[in-house]
Amino acid sequence: MESGEKLYIWQEADWPRWRYDLGALAGPLADVSRAQGLLLGRLQDIGMALRDEASLAALTEDVVKTSEIEGEHLNVQSVRSSLARRLGVEVGALAPVDRNVEGIVEMVLDATGRCEAPLTAERLFGWHAALFPTGYSGLARIHVGAWRDDATGPMQVVSGPAYRQRVHYEAPPAARLPVEVDRFLAWANATTPEPALIKSGVAHLWFVTLHPFDDGNGRIARAVGDLLLARADGSPQRFYSLSAQIQRERKAYYEILERTQKNTLDITPWLAWFLGTLQRAVDSAHGTLNAVLAKARFWQRWAGTPLNERQVKLLNRLLDGFDGKLTSSKWAAIAKCSPDTALRDINELIGYGALRKTAGGGRSTAYELDDSGL
Repeated sequence: MESGEKLYIWQEADWPRWRYDLGALAGPLADVSRAQGLLLGRLQDIGMALRDEASLAALTEDVVKTSEIEGEHLNVQSVRSSLARRLGVEVGALAPVDRNVEGIVEMVLDATGRCEAPLTAERLFGWHAALFPTGYSGLARIHVGAWRDDATGPMQVVSGPAYRQRVHYEAPPAARLPVEVDRFLAWANATTPEPALIKSGVAHLWFVTLHPFDDGNGRIARAVGDLLLARADGSPQRFYSLSAQIQRERKAYYEILERTQKNTLDITPWLAWFLGTLQRAVDSAHGTLNAVLAKARFWQRWAGTPLNERQVKLLNRLLDGFDGKLTSSKWAAIAKCSPDTALRDINELIGYGALRKTAGGGRSTAYELDDSGL
């Protein structure tokens, strides 16, 4: 970047005086509030145990999807087990959990569960250390629990092969970070005039624009946004996942970020996109809640049926959303039993009417929940 050349919003003379047209955002704000009201209304009509299940499902999706945005794929059952153990939610047998899963779970729960606690540099350093417990990002050693130092050059967001890389964004120089982050944190912790949902959108953009760490900036920016969303909701318990919706709209997310960071400090388009995405996240949470209620109805239906531990475990896996097709060989592998035992388990459930063979058949017979059991 040549001296004096202005490409990014942090180079504006009045940075960081964010501007937006509140009138243009009134409609999206009302739409989000309406969607939240509908969801909370449904949640008030169910018991505490089902609300805990719905929150566990939303948090599991949040942890998995915020990692997928960055190209990291976590084991869903490990994430669910880690969250359930920390939240005290009974989910039966717990899956093994690795340190990478534990780290991001710790960050997400700290951000939302302690949303009223001040956001500080030390807290951000703790989140960063939890994300990178080995001190490495892939094969590269990084500064963990500390701001980047730009020793190898400016912090840039790039894509493409090494011989033909495209620079999408260049962050402020590392020397500016202590002052820049202090200013951001003072604003985040202060009572400010913008509506709470707007503040969450600004915080997400502001943090990812500073890009203060060697890696993990996107995940931490989304955690910061979630912290402010939890404050806005007045509850640390989460029932929707903005990260999951961002993953579904990943291409649009990166496009609006790049346009915004190369534009002026009028961020009305970014906030309109953020609020629209938030509304779609809340709307999609109804599907998660439907699945939780369907699971409760299923177990009410089969409460009096003598099922063994293997059958309970596999039925719960199906109810929680089984990845791929369930075959007898997969049943045997997951339940750690012989193929003959797996087939007996399955045939018993078919006889009860809890399972059925999937349509189509093929080389491997697969099984699914019988709709009549839901």
